[in-house]
Amino acid sequence: MRRAGLFGVPRVRPWSWQAFLLGFVVVAMSAALQGICVALGAKLYFATFLPSLFVLGIVAGAPAAAFAALLTIPLVWWAFMPPFFEFNSLTSAHADSINLFCLLAVLVIGLADLCRETMAIISRGGLKPRSESAATNSQ
Repeated sequence: MRRAGLFGVPRVRPWSWQAFLLGFVVVAMSAALQGICVALGAKLYFATFLPSLFVLGIVAGAPAAAFAALLTIPLVWWAFMPPFFEFNSLTSAHADSINLFCLLAVLVIGLADLCRETMAIISRGGLKPRSESAATNSQ
């Protein structure tokens, strides 16, 4: 792992096995937290997974976050949508929840990737202005 100079956020190479292992661990931890929320009576199926996807996207990159999002969908369908621990046909409300999660996951992962790239640019010293701009034509 390397550190982004300015912010001190540990970062993992995006396509490494460590990134995908971290994605699996993040999904497992989010599932445990979601299990606690369900035991307390919450019916928000993907509530704990979206913030963890954002953090995972910053730390490990977009591929690991996309892997975690794809792993989340069957896990939530199996473990948290009634009847619990069974794959049954989805009701329209459950299908809408999955579709909304997919949309939000794409947006959150994209935002995390932008944040990751911005931190990398800032740690390198920011954008350097070019001496000769393409828009300026000196004839």
